[in-house]
Amino acid sequence: MPKVTTNDLDALLDILPPYIHQPLCQQQDISELLEVILDLGRPPEARFPQREVVLNTKEVNEQDIDYVTSHIDSFGDDNRAGIERTLHRISAIRNRQSRIVGLTCRVGRAIFGTIKIIEDLIQSGKSVLLLGRPGVGKTTMLREVARVLADDLGKRVIIVDTSNEIAGDGDIPHPAIGHARRMQVTTPTKQHAVMIEAVENHMPEVIVIDEIGTELEAQAARTIAERGVQLIGTAHGNTLENLMMNPTLSDLIGGIQSVTLGDEEAKRRRTQKSILERMSPPTFDVVVEIQEWDKVAIHPDVGEAVDTILRGQPIATETRWLDKTGKVRIEKEAPITATKKTTKDKPLAKEGNLAKLYLFGVNRVRLEQIAREMQLNLDIVDNLSQANLFITSKNYYRRKPQKVRDAEAANVPIYVLKSNTPPQIRQLLNTIYHTENTDKTDLFKLALGEAEEAINRVKNSQKAVELEPQNAYIRRLQHLIAQRNNLVSHSLGKDPNRRVTIYKSETKETANRL
Repeated sequence: MPKVTTNDLDALLDILPPYIHQPLCQQQDISELLEVILDLGRPPEARFPQREVVLNTKEVNEQDIDYVTSHIDSFGDDNRAGIERTLHRISAIRNRQSRIVGLTCRVGRAIFGTIKIIEDLIQSGKSVLLLGRPGVGKTTMLREVARVLADDLGKRVIIVDTSNEIAGDGDIPHPAIGHARRMQVTTPTKQHAVMIEAVENHMPEVIVIDEIGTELEAQAARTIAERGVQLIGTAHGNTLENLMMNPTLSDLIGGIQSVTLGDEEAKRRRTQKSILERMSPPTFDVVVEIQEWDKVAIHPDVGEAVDTILRGQPIATETRWLDKTGKVRIEKEAPITATKKTTKDKPLAKEGNLAKLYLFGVNRVRLEQIAREMQLNLDIVDNLSQANLFITSKNYYRRKPQKVRDAEAANVPIYVLKSNTPPQIRQLLNTIYHTENTDKTDLFKLALGEAEEAINRVKNSQKAVELEPQNAYIRRLQHLIAQRNNLVSHSLGKDPNRRVTIYKSETKETANRL
């Protein structure tokens, strides 16, 4: 179906003080309003997709805050409230005495027709996990998924609605969820318990859950999936690699553990003895990375994708987007790395040499910011004749504009970014400058290799070896390696400099702990 948007905007405008309501109604693009900001002692502001506007020079006072809060439902433990039978959300900012000093009045919209791009995945009966940055449309898509499964496919759907964002505030759910049923959660800390209760008491075929964010919720999700119930949810993180690096949520994609191989097996695999492997089948069969409102990247087999990443190999991804006619376009291919167009007189950047980069269709500000984080110096040139590396995006490379053809004609090496996202840019810089320790997968390998080397040194008479600082997840893997080699380990220092020290077995008073 074509996209149809409903926003119940009048209900939100009615809770605002008159001196804010009136100038807001005069905005020509009021239908695109995102949120209204009321901060004590500051003028009220309205935010739109492309601009922000001060609605009145008068500063917001306590009476204005009280005016709004008196027209809405009470705030929950997550400092969120709503307007009954709408999708609008009002979030509070409190001072140290718990008094409200700021409000964010966010417009909630039901957009029908948003899941066309992944409708086949939803109808397959597989469990699907949606990822993406805040504001990219995860909850909107989740709401539409619930309606389609309940109304179009006739399935028994239960929504676990912690903050009433999916089905709106009040006891009667918003019509945007169709015939799906909604279970409210009294406090966010009980979300996992309501998830289990939904399965045990109401015999659903599908559970819909927003913002899986704790270990208990991840465990509840696995329990639901193991009972044969289809699970559609969202989680914190933008990409599959984010989940792999998150010790709290990694169980959603099977979990990651360190395994020590025998000498012969390590030799056969041509790898180090300590490797990373997936612990169990993933809770979710499919991961959908929402990159833009009308563009997603799909991992149709999560288990295979995780295994491939852990082996350090590029993964094949499926990209889908809606063209101008509303038709779904699908592209299946492995990540594109540097093209083999190097020549003897114009090689790729080597270690110690500074690459001269020519950017075409690539976000320069983001590239420079990430380079600073990686402590790299870039030489970006404005003239193609001065460049020894041409960097462009996949969309531009596919269309072959004149600049791309000029680079190919001049035999300038071309690096094609799959997208302008930070992970892709880091991979680019890692490839150019050979900074392997900046890659997430290589971080695992380096940290585990360092632990192995330390174990050998301790076994060969050295009393203790201190490792480089790592995050909690990698430290836990290093502790496991020490334990499997009958040694003990201990973490010292404070983050971000907290690090593991490995000791001889006779010093067991330094018990294993993170």
